[in-house]
Amino acid sequence: MKLELKKFGATLSSRPAAKEAWAVTRAYILSDKKPSEKIEVDFTDVQVLTPSWADEFISTLKQEYPNDVILLPSDNASVKMSLEFVSER
Repeated sequence: MKLELKKFGATLSSRPAAKEAWAVTRAYILSDKKPSEKIEVDFTDVQVLTPSWADEFISTLKQEYPNDVILLPSDNASVKMSLEFVSER
């Protein structure tokens, strides 16, 4: 299963926006994910990812599906830095 974060916009910022995105995503995952299926998080076309958005969305995703989340690589400095912040927590 691939989650394309660009569906939530090119600029992903603020905890409230991430909470809303997570609610939509969680419903999608619950209805479509097969038990052994991995969740690939795709950052293509995301221009800005803030640490607060990443912390709220990515951290929650990893907590709920600890062995199933794969963060696809990105060359975007904003994405890289925010993901480093989340991984340090």
